[in-house]
Amino acid sequence: MFVEAIERVDQYTRPIHFIARYYGGSDIVPGTSTLFFVNSDGFAVTCRHVANQILQANTIYENYLRFSSDLRRFDNDPGRSFQRGLLETKYKIAPENVIRIIFNFINCVDSYKGLSVHLHPSQDLAIIQFRDYNFTQYQSHAVFIGDGNAVKPGKTLCRLGYPFPEFTNYQYNRTKNDIEWKSEGRVSTPSFPIDGIVTRHIGESNEVTGIEMSTPGLKGQSGGPLFDRNGVVYGMQSATRHLHLGFDQINREVTIDGQRKRVSNYPFLNVGQCVHANVIKSFLREKRVKYFETSSN
Repeated sequence: MFVEAIERVDQYTRPIHFIARYYGGSDIVPGTSTLFFVNSDGFAVTCRHVANQILQANTIYENYLRFSSDLRRFDNDPGRSFQRGLLETKYKIAPENVIRIIFNFINCVDSYKGLSVHLHPSQDLAIIQFRDYNFTQYQSHAVFIGDGNAVKPGKTLCRLGYPFPEFTNYQYNRTKNDIEWKSEGRVSTPSFPIDGIVTRHIGESNEVTGIEMSTPGLKGQSGGPLFDRNGVVYGMQSATRHLHLGFDQINREVTIDGQRKRVSNYPFLNVGQCVHANVIKSFLREKRVKYFETSSN
């Protein structure tokens, strides 16, 4: 049903690769997110929580550099461990905190020199503008549904994104004590579609702002388009909601591999949450960004 639509949407949907390092370790944690382009001028949309990671990357690293600089003053101090604890409190650094994030836009534009980010004030939505680039590396652009009221429960739609970070072109540089991209390794990660039906509308203040889907959005698909079998975009994958089903089983005896065991289970239904196309189009109009839509008729 979605073969041709996926091929069409894949032309302007792109991954964002992230690598992160946590305090006190050298392990690199890879991750992905998604964006899709709305015109041929380097404008794309993604989730606000994705854009925040991009905006906060330098601030996070600068905070760690200041911490490291202050700590070096106590390298020969017998009370270094005590001073480290004080500085960790001052700079709000703990083992569970990320101290370095690096991101890479894959096959979006060639050699961009500037990036503008607009965050929606209330919805999980952001506009990214690539500036001063040589040429675009994507083809075509999204076409949004003209009549947003056509998004009704029971309609089958599909999402496309990059939930599985299979790229390997990164490393930990011991000399620099930093993580970095490298020229060797796999630079791509596969896209992954997932379909479902519209279950409910999500609203705020008597306004429909989101679309709930019967299947979950996968990690890494955040920022990917929600579209029909013609490739028309109805929204953008944002989050996964966990609905408690109430079918709890507590300390129930079951037989597993011939042995009796007692187990407990608290099942949830995982459903997708998408930003409605109407919200996306309204924000694009507010920022005077050109976009395309189908005829309301």
